[in-house]
Amino acid sequence: MGNRGDLTSEQWERIQRLLPKQKTKKGRPAQDHRQLLNGIIWVLRTGAPWRDIPERYGKWTTIYSRFQRWRKSGVWDRMFAELQALLEQESNVDWEVHFIDSTTVRAHQHAAGAKKVALNGRP
Repeated sequence: MGNRGDLTSEQWERIQRLLPKQKTKKGRPAQDHRQLLNGIIWVLRTGAPWRDIPERYGKWTTIYSRFQRWRKSGVWDRMFAELQALLEQESNVDWEVHFIDSTTVRAHQHAAGAKKVALNGRP
């Protein structure tokens, strides 16, 4: 039984083939993609810092480095594009309802445009 918020078996079946192959030939065996992905989802869902990932998902440094490696290599972009195409093909998404833009996702106050305060406390 997985934890609340973890990938279901059905979700994992759809995503698993879109991820890079697990390397097992050299060095230490790679950590399970599903466990790491659940850790990444936990961080994105909760907004908690990477260092606060529960131990059941593995070491936070491993999870963070895999997240960054997949980001740089385009794994996330390819995965989302493929899943989006599958949903479109199944007619399982209504583009009038399912979308994200800057009006629905609020940036953190420190992201940009916030008034800066000098070290002495004066603007």
